[in-house]
Amino acid sequence: MKYMLMMHVGRDDGTEVLHWAPEDIRNMVEFQRAFDQELEDSGEMVFNAGLGWPDQARIVRSDDGAAVVTDGPFPEGREFLIGFWVVDCDSEERAYAIAAKASSSPGPGGAPTGVPIEVRPLAGPPPVDA
Repeated sequence: MKYMLMMHVGRDDGTEVLHWAPEDIRNMVEFQRAFDQELEDSGEMVFNAGLGWPDQARIVRSDDGAAVVTDGPFPEGREFLIGFWVVDCDSEERAYAIAAKASSSPGPGGAPTGVPIEVRPLAGPPPVDA
């Protein structure tokens, strides 16, 4: 089964990482690379990516077939999606274990950040006769 693991950070601490000591940033990046490699080696990694900051996001809607583009996401939101993994694993429990490891990424001083990771199964398209 495929799952999407989404890493959300708060608006107040989303850019906090930019003020970490260089060694702390290096430790976090090394953890992420090793974590991603572990998922690659186990065959569970489908795809992953980090995302740009919210000020780079745009909301697009169709208006009589024309694209209407506005800034987004909404500024009142307290959290935003900073990155994600799509994994293919045997069980929901395994998806939770992978998410827990992602959440343990080191922060300042090496302490685990405990960043929330949302886990959702990929549903796929509805049946044609739905």
